[in-house]
Amino acid sequence: MQVFELKSILKSRTVLVFAFVGCFVLAFFPVWKGLISAWLNSDEYSHGFFIIPICGYVVWQKRKVLVGVPFNTSWKGLILVIFSLFLYLFAYYGEILTLASFSLVLMFSSVVIFLYGLRMFKESLFPLAFLLFMIPFPSQIYSQLTIPLQLFVTKVSVWFTANLGIPIYREGNVIHLPDRTMQVVQACSGLRSMISILPLGAILSYLTLKSNPLRYILFLSGVPTAIVVNIVRVVLLVGAFHYFGFDLTTGTTHTIFGIFIFMLALIFIFMIRGILLKWDLPYTEK
Repeated sequence: MQVFELKSILKSRTVLVFAFVGCFVLAFFPVWKGLISAWLNSDEYSHGFFIIPICGYVVWQKRKVLVGVPFNTSWKGLILVIFSLFLYLFAYYGEILTLASFSLVLMFSSVVIFLYGLRMFKESLFPLAFLLFMIPFPSQIYSQLTIPLQLFVTKVSVWFTANLGIPIYREGNVIHLPDRTMQVVQACSGLRSMISILPLGAILSYLTLKSNPLRYILFLSGVPTAIVVNIVRVVLLVGAFHYFGFDLTTGTTHTIFGIFIFMLALIFIFMIRGILLKWDLPYTEK
């Protein structure tokens, strides 16, 4: 009798899950369409295609833990589901893509709480939170962050190159050389690199470290790493032109150079991870 009841509960819950998924896909289709368009048409957010598969991988890795969590339907989750729908309607009719995308992630979380309970939500918190990385930054915030980062990268880069003996002069984010004028554009501000590096730091810290403080350190290290590698980018651009006459700002060389800079950022992240891992081993042995 108990086995029959358990199967009945699981069956009814499965039906609810499929019903929610069907309604979810239909209701949030405009959001998915907007997100996919952003991923396709923007270099900053092309990593968005990998976010959901990575979340699926993390859930699969935790499947034994998740299966062992007792199901406990929470009606608080239903309230959150309704709130998510109202938030989505407000964002949809207000044409606020970021808020609409956030309501999508909130809906995911609300359904988990409603159908499986708060404990399941806590166990699934990382993959649910990781979904936020697929949402583009609001353009207003992006612009406000880019300008000060552009100026900072320009100032530090000019200071370094001047100390290398290169005659250089700065006006805002414009760099003047004797035979060339360069501009530190948005792509060199570090924000674009940051948007790509932070998800990598998050998944790397979650999968390879056990200590939460060390995880936070590795994740947040993506911010200074993105700024540092873009300072290196500008210094190398100036140095290559001044000493060798190489223009790395256009064409195929610029693309290859950009890949090199991103690989340099990855090396920094893995170096930081290697250092933190040495501190993490004693922690895991306790």
